[in-house]
Amino acid sequence: MEESAFRKALTTLEFLSQDERVRQLYEDRQKALMTYQAEVEAARDEGREEGRQESRIAIARKMLAEGMDVGRIAEFVELLVQDVEAMGRDMNQQ
Repeated sequence: MEESAFRKALTTLEFLSQDERVRQLYEDRQKALMTYQAEVEAARDEGREEGRQESRIAIARKMLAEGMDVGRIAEFVELLVQDVEAMGRDMNQQ
């Protein structure tokens, strides 16, 4: 085992061997850190997906403006045909 990893394990063991209250505080903190990290990662994933969806919509609008077939657009950008049709109606109303 690497020396720094060994020291970290030894420090953790010493800490956990203290009284029950301190051990519970440590465990609560570790749980909070793991929860925070999971929430941050979920937010990143959500942001990435929103960005991908915005890109699909922008591409679909460009394709509609070029007069491409709605079904083909939906297939290419992986959107529902109904959503692409609605975009086309919105563009025609403007």
